Amino acid sequence: MRERTWISRDPEATEALGEAIGRRAAPGLVVALDGDLGAGKTCFVRGLARGLDVEATVSSPTYALMASYAGRLPLHHFDAWMEGRERAFLADGGAEWLDGRGVAAVEWSGRVVDALPSERLEIALSHVGPAERRVRAIVRGSGERADRLARILAELPAIPGLDTVP
Repeated sequence: MRERTWISRDPEATEALGEAIGRRAAPGLVVALDGDLGAGKTCFVRGLARGLDVEATVSSPTYALMASYAGRLPLHHFDAWMEGRERAFLADGGAEWLDGRGVAAVEWSGRVVDALPSERLEIALSHVGPAERRVRAIVRGSGERADRLARILAELPAIPGLDTVP
């Protein structure tokens, strides 16, 4: 399965989805996140961090460009929202962090899509209601890493508050 869509009923369900993916993550996973302000990108990353056994508090790295967290696998959390971040991301060696031994989560990834590896998990979040979000996950690329991501998507357990959209 290379694509799945859900309706998340609340932030806890979005975090739980991130956690489920984090529990199954392998080194080199790149999660490319896009969505409007307040759509749940950082919420998803908080869950991803929990699934990686990160104990630190995760917040949006909007003004810092990147935050790194120690866990079962290191988590590198990037934010490309601010104007000019694309150039700063590349100049600061962002591409090297994306191909590392940890997990990388890139918010506003559409701004740096040319720097992202071809094998990645794209997560698009959009508002459906005050607390509800549409979460669309797509595996990009082909190869061993993409195949592993497709298996992760296919094998995710049912999550309370997260309804699959056919």
